[in-house]
Amino acid sequence: MDLGIKGKRALVCASSKGLGRGCAEALAAAGVDLVLNARGAEALEKTAADLRATYGVDVTAVAADITSEEGRAQVLAAAGDVDILVTNAGGPPPGLWSDWNRADFLKALDANMLTPIALMTALLPGMIGKGWGRVVNITSQSVKAPIAQLGLSNAARTGLTGYVAGTARQVAPQGVTINNLLPGIHDTDRATALDAGVMAAEGITAEEARARRAATIPARRYGTAAEFGAACAFLCSVHAGFIVGQNILLDGGATNATI
Repeated sequence: MDLGIKGKRALVCASSKGLGRGCAEALAAAGVDLVLNARGAEALEKTAADLRATYGVDVTAVAADITSEEGRAQVLAAAGDVDILVTNAGGPPPGLWSDWNRADFLKALDANMLTPIALMTALLPGMIGKGWGRVVNITSQSVKAPIAQLGLSNAARTGLTGYVAGTARQVAPQGVTINNLLPGIHDTDRATALDAGVMAAEGITAEEARARRAATIPARRYGTAAEFGAACAFLCSVHAGFIVGQNILLDGGATNATI
């Protein structure tokens, strides 16, 4: 399918690896020029070089912490006028409700709620001015069904979801859509870190931890960054203009819900 976005320009956050890279790669395959961001310069530059060589698109790489004001300013200055925004940031660490204090919650809110909002605030006016734009926020399946040990993520990402629910409907008349993608477990560094926590807590191997988690997913496997990226690219396409303010699960059926 021709997504109709060749020649558009996208900012994809936290895109040197994992789900962010999956989204960047799918957009590059559709002919979209990219501004990539991550904290680690080495991995980011390698990803940028790979995408340039493979897809022949223009790729700008900005190594900065998108969750800080200084980092956002640096990225936005390099991004300039973009048509597509994909927000993404690593999730806060797991734990128990008794582990977290005010500072922990503020850090989670900064990374997983306030940073995407700040990016939208900066870039939505330009999209509205052109009468076309796409925003995809990478959140979590925990927005639909909370994961007890991810209380910080549950709180911050649900706050973002509430903001998007209203804002998406305000900008839709101007040809701009905002939607959220809710990943379950995908084969990324985040899954490896979560599995490592299970290994340490229960004294099992990495293979056992992975197999145990996969057994809880109806698809009986972890998702891939490529299939996640394909879903993101479709939401950014000309075919998705009637999808507004939605929360789309990509979790292999793990969230047990009728609606």
